[in-house]
Amino acid sequence: MNAVADRTWFGQPRGLTILFLTQMWEMFSYYGMRTLLVYYMTKELLFAQEKASFIYGAYTAMAYFTPILGGAISDRWLGKRNAVVIGGGIMALGHFAMAFEPMFYFALGTIALGNGLFLPSLPSQINDLYAPGDPRRGRAWNVYYVGLNIGGFMAPLVCGTLGELYGWHYGFGAAGIGMFAGLVIYLLGRNYLPPELQRRAVPATPLGGERSDRRKVFFLLLGVGIAATIFRGAYEQVGNTLPLWIDTGVDRAWAGSVIPMTWFQSLNPLLVIAMTPFLLWYWRRRSDLRGDTPPAMRMAAGALIVAAAYLMLALVTALSGEARASWLWVVAFFAILTFGELHILPTGLGLFAKLAPPRLGATTVASWFLAIFSGSLLAGLVGALWSSASHSGFFLLLAGLAVAAAALLWWLDRPIRSLS
Repeated sequence: MNAVADRTWFGQPRGLTILFLTQMWEMFSYYGMRTLLVYYMTKELLFAQEKASFIYGAYTAMAYFTPILGGAISDRWLGKRNAVVIGGGIMALGHFAMAFEPMFYFALGTIALGNGLFLPSLPSQINDLYAPGDPRRGRAWNVYYVGLNIGGFMAPLVCGTLGELYGWHYGFGAAGIGMFAGLVIYLLGRNYLPPELQRRAVPATPLGGERSDRRKVFFLLLGVGIAATIFRGAYEQVGNTLPLWIDTGVDRAWAGSVIPMTWFQSLNPLLVIAMTPFLLWYWRRRSDLRGDTPPAMRMAAGALIVAAAYLMLALVTALSGEARASWLWVVAFFAILTFGELHILPTGLGLFAKLAPPRLGATTVASWFLAIFSGSLLAGLVGALWSSASHSGFFLLLAGLAVAAAALLWWLDRPIRSLS
């Protein structure tokens, strides 16, 4: 396949469109199910809030732990294409199983297992679409990231509305249909995707004086991973305890009707789509004038912005007392949170790739998922405090976690820059 000459969609190879649409529908299914999960456990299965939050955290943690193993299985045995098909099929089965109460735990495990094969194997095909040095590659990741958030934007509107108004099982069924649609698109478009590359053994070279540098890189990445873990303990509450507050503590009345509580989950991906072009323009202009912002400092700034979002909720809930807060505060919260998220999460992944030692690039990048895994577990444990703390106190705790992450990233900035 001539990757350079194959131009059909915004000047990009046709295969990017296939990967874009496949991932879009996978994200539709994942976020559709995640939007309903806490509500389903507390309202339908009648789980205690503490138990529901812990299960949510454990599920999201496993969804990001299995890709570490799945990536190795894909590279060593299955190949990327087979891993996507098998993983997507397993996830579709899990989503449909969510429609049946007795299969609840089986369904969660099945989705996490399938995601382990699917998540690392689909985006890793993007680079193979381009010849070395092709300038379109960087823009391709921006296009691909928009696809993720289009799926995340649609999911609460479709799956959330069906689940909230007609029954939770209809919402889960819609998520399964979305995953199945993505799988069909992938199978139909396989001829436009890059061929599987033969794995070649890389000859070992003596480490020599590089050993101390590698040890330093390891500890710096460990520090960034710990900061990301602390940050995600606060950030992941957007799908855990924040929906509970929206349900019971927010006045959702508007124009004579009530806004479905699940619709607010669409705000984050919508704002990602809206803010990303502006931030890319701003960072490019700033780089031309004053140079790039060091990645650790950009991440620290993002964590502080997220802390400000939670601090705002702490003040709103404290001042509201027993009254419900206006839904406009939820919109303001997501606007601030998303702005901070775009500073820290994509930058963190890029930092892991930048600091990766030679011949360990894939392993180093995959270790970023460990931070998401541990952060999701922390979010589940922190979320269990929701019922035993005041709302203002809980949101203040989340702001404190984000500040702690920012402080650690600020402390790591200078040693990270010394390696650049």
